[in-house]
Amino acid sequence: MPDGIGLRNFAYTDFHAIGLQENFDIIFWNNTPFDLTKLGFKEIKIQNSKSHPFTEIYKNARKQIELNLNIRRTKELVYNTYRFPFSYATIPKAVKSLLTQLVSFTHSSKHGLNRVRKIIKEEERKTLYYHQSLETLQIEKPAMVFCTNQRPMTAIAPLLAAQDLGIPTATFIFSWDNLPKATMVVETDYYFVWSDLMKEELLFYYPFINKSQIFVTGTPQFESHFDKNKLLSKEVFFEQNNLDTNKKYICYSGDDITTCPDDPKYLEDVAMAIRELNKKGYSLGIVFRRCPVDFSGRYDEVLGNYKDVITSIVPLWKKIGEGWNTVLPTQVDIDLQMNTIAHTELVINLGSSMVFDYVAHDKACAFINYDVFNKKISNWSVKKIYNYVHFRSMPSKDAVFWIDNPSTIASIIEKGLIKNSSEIEGAKQWFKIINQHPPQQSSKRIWEGIKSIISKE
Repeated sequence: MPDGIGLRNFAYTDFHAIGLQENFDIIFWNNTPFDLTKLGFKEIKIQNSKSHPFTEIYKNARKQIELNLNIRRTKELVYNTYRFPFSYATIPKAVKSLLTQLVSFTHSSKHGLNRVRKIIKEEERKTLYYHQSLETLQIEKPAMVFCTNQRPMTAIAPLLAAQDLGIPTATFIFSWDNLPKATMVVETDYYFVWSDLMKEELLFYYPFINKSQIFVTGTPQFESHFDKNKLLSKEVFFEQNNLDTNKKYICYSGDDITTCPDDPKYLEDVAMAIRELNKKGYSLGIVFRRCPVDFSGRYDEVLGNYKDVITSIVPLWKKIGEGWNTVLPTQVDIDLQMNTIAHTELVINLGSSMVFDYVAHDKACAFINYDVFNKKISNWSVKKIYNYVHFRSMPSKDAVFWIDNPSTIASIIEKGLIKNSSEIEGAKQWFKIINQHPPQQSSKRIWEGIKSIISKE
């Protein structure tokens, strides 16, 4: 578990319990600040996860090269939108940025990419971290090493050590938008993906991977929605979160500041629409669930001005360290999110996977699809978001309600309150495309894959 992303999928679901039922001895090789022994899990803490100083440069160059090659192969410039701007804020950052650009410029070919991949492995084998990983594996002698996501640089050395000892390795592609973004950092013997679509993407973007290395399992992140034992009654949930039992609530799901710099204005537009509807005789409110890693005060003014309609329910993530990656999900927040969905009528947001969380409860989603007048960042646009490759998986435009103008928000909310809308059916079809069904059996399918790998090896 190289970072906290894996907690949600592999610590807070039934994944561990199912593994024990299948007679597996499971140890979490834990690089997070979270103490997994509190959950009753066996863990080995990674003490010195320091990669080679050059690895970050080569890893970042690899991403740039892959995006360059994707543009050449597809003739599509959308891959440029997955690049982050280089930083020159300090001398070390400027040096890293310049070296990354130099490596990506001189290696932007298939041959160059293969050379960069090889160098990353060579550099990581020189580190103390790699040699400590070898020692750990030689003591533990696992049948397999499974990495909870493909993105962290700190996962390279342990997986490389396992491969060098002849131990089979696998990784899980943790999000539906990851593969077009060139976020693959680790290379393993096997890969676990959400869907047949993601399998096709994996084969397309990483031609060195074979079909036989891929297991289509779905993701455990949606499993909690089908565990009705965790549902609170409406009365208890409303009392716990200071909601009015006489109102029906819609959820506004916030984005991080990079994805949606104008999010507070969109929330205000929705709040104004709710006031309109309440004047017409409705009794509605908004539950605002902010992005769990957004601790900014950017919503404060809107929340203050619309206290009559907005109630904020803060995600129960835990900040264990200083970096953004030390803000970790908790088990109680999984339950809070599920109950928030169960006790709200629909969700409004900017193009997030919450559409699938809501349709798991037979509820609709509305996507914001307009730019505000006074944008925080002049060259930012919703068009950039919906142009991303992963939105092409949508089977039809009717899978969600589209809010193309703030003046239409009220009427779309009225439509979203209808439980048998065609948009819900469209979202269900979309959910089947992006995640293997039935969704509540993803953990079981992952264990079946693990069993298959171990018996094969």
